Amino acid sequence: MATFIPLDWELIEISGPDAQKYLQGQLTCDVNALAAGASTLTAHCDPKGKMTSIFRLLKVSEQQFFMLINKGLFTALDALKKYAVFSKVTFTPLDWQIVGAIDCHCGKVNPQYRLELDEQRAILLNPTALEVSLSDCTEQWAAADILAGLPHLTAATQNEFIPQALNLQAIEQAVSFSKGCYIGQETVARAKYRGINKRAMFILQGTSSSLPQSGSALEMQLENGWRQTGCIINATQYEGKLYLLAVLNQEIEVQTALRLPEDHSPLQILPLPYTLA
Repeated sequence: MATFIPLDWELIEISGPDAQKYLQGQLTCDVNALAAGASTLTAHCDPKGKMTSIFRLLKVSEQQFFMLINKGLFTALDALKKYAVFSKVTFTPLDWQIVGAIDCHCGKVNPQYRLELDEQRAILLNPTALEVSLSDCTEQWAAADILAGLPHLTAATQNEFIPQALNLQAIEQAVSFSKGCYIGQETVARAKYRGINKRAMFILQGTSSSLPQSGSALEMQLENGWRQTGCIINATQYEGKLYLLAVLNQEIEVQTALRLPEDHSPLQILPLPYTLA
């Protein structure tokens, strides 16, 4: 049975004769190579290569795009628009319905745009309300994103990580190493070709009843006790389990003992659904 979950995101239309050219010089993905009708996660970085935002970009045509961004990062739009004054491109917030669909394989729901994420999930975009029954279990969608290894930045993690620290090089078409220059490109390329990035994002699962905050640390067991390590990117509770995305040393062993500082509940590292390059 299909489940429809309202997503509390911002939808921005990016349009104009220079839309594709402008985005190509700003984002980590290869906007030129993205097919019309396709979407991908992508990032916008500061000059040091640290990400100010991660969002989903839908390409309708070379002159029309849509971006789906976490509402908590809406101010990051200012950074993306910083040089738009010199180009023929506009950014327009849209008051559309944004719905996450799980196990929706029938043709009875016809949004204006349907962004397929995998065999089970899609994002539906429509200028008016769809005739579907909405679930209030947003935790189900958050847990699915975590288990898919798809990160969302928050205010606490903005400008803290390069794309590779959150595995973006392995996700969809999020990072291109052949597209040429964009803001932060030198740092991102150096991390790949000189091996300077020592961190990666991992999926963790536990049974704690607490919900840790984005940007907070975990604890790792050493021979002489426990010490803080890593950084939590996203966390949610769903069906009695705690799911986390956290940045850790990329060489960490799967059997490493990890726990939450709040209640000392243990955490288990789960396999990633993609291969890290």
